[in-house]
Amino acid sequence: MSAAEEVVAEGHEAVEAVPKRAMTLGTGTSLLVLAVLLLVPVFVKNFIIFQMTMLLIYGLAVLALNILTGGSGQFSLGQSAFYAVGAYTSAVLMEYFNVNYALTIPISATVCFGFGYLFGKPALRLSGVYLALATFALATAMPQLLKLNFLEHWTGGVQGLVVTKPDAPFGLPMSQDMWLYYFTLIVTLAIYIFSVNLLRSRSGRAFMAIRDNEIAASSMGVNVALYKTLAFGVSAGITGVAGSLGAIAVQFVAPDSYTITLAISLFLGMVVGGVGWLPGSFVGAAFIIFVPNMAESISKGLSGAVFGVLLFLVIYLVPHGARQIAIMGQQFAAKLRRN
Repeated sequence: MSAAEEVVAEGHEAVEAVPKRAMTLGTGTSLLVLAVLLLVPVFVKNFIIFQMTMLLIYGLAVLALNILTGGSGQFSLGQSAFYAVGAYTSAVLMEYFNVNYALTIPISATVCFGFGYLFGKPALRLSGVYLALATFALATAMPQLLKLNFLEHWTGGVQGLVVTKPDAPFGLPMSQDMWLYYFTLIVTLAIYIFSVNLLRSRSGRAFMAIRDNEIAASSMGVNVALYKTLAFGVSAGITGVAGSLGAIAVQFVAPDSYTITLAISLFLGMVVGGVGWLPGSFVGAAFIIFVPNMAESISKGLSGAVFGVLLFLVIYLVPHGARQIAIMGQQFAAKLRRN
């Protein structure tokens, strides 16, 4: 057995030995990560701050997909549609109704929750690849729907809408990019804490019961229809928040920004980060943001091929993603402590 195969085998055994629940970081590690996130923007340029902001935003979108797929076992390739609805909701409210950008966040979350809940109703009859195809159709149709003539007055049609980036409040001495980063960080922390508590609650246990065995969950009194649609609604609501923050950060929304490519990228981020492991959502977001740039720096003409090779290596060596690396790291640290 080669060294790579040994890594795969040990990592697979390590992941299978852990109960199927939403893993979180330890208190010490969480505080260290938070300290880094708070301090790094002070020492880097605005472009790096913007990239870190987008990492948090995509991390939220991947986390939402993790709740749906890792939590309740429902596959979705339509997250880009919910992301687009959240982005356009904030853009329209800010540019046409002069609503404060911070107030558009909960409005976008509510609109997308309702959209996701209603979409989840007819999708109850579908599962597995058929549900994935239905959500794929939604993601494919959304950019075309945003270009319809009767919506063009609000959406800007193919030209899109320009969004005004907010200044720091109360005269705080920081740039627009830095303020938006810290605002995004606050929203991300709030949603992350909410997500962890959700999956630990009675509703979260119902989600995971449905994921593991839908028939057994139903026989134990779990309202499968309610919780499956609720999972869709919560996932769509969080994705809408990510879309809203993304529109404010990029300062622009257009239909072609929310194609099926975005949905596939978010799904890829969830796989790389580890399905069902919430901290891995941000690892996956970092992968889909930075690795394509690395691939292009290696070969501009063959950047797609280089990215594919890197992705293949990640999936081959660590098939369970960052979650597998975290478990192996915990086991290695435990061995060192025993020795």
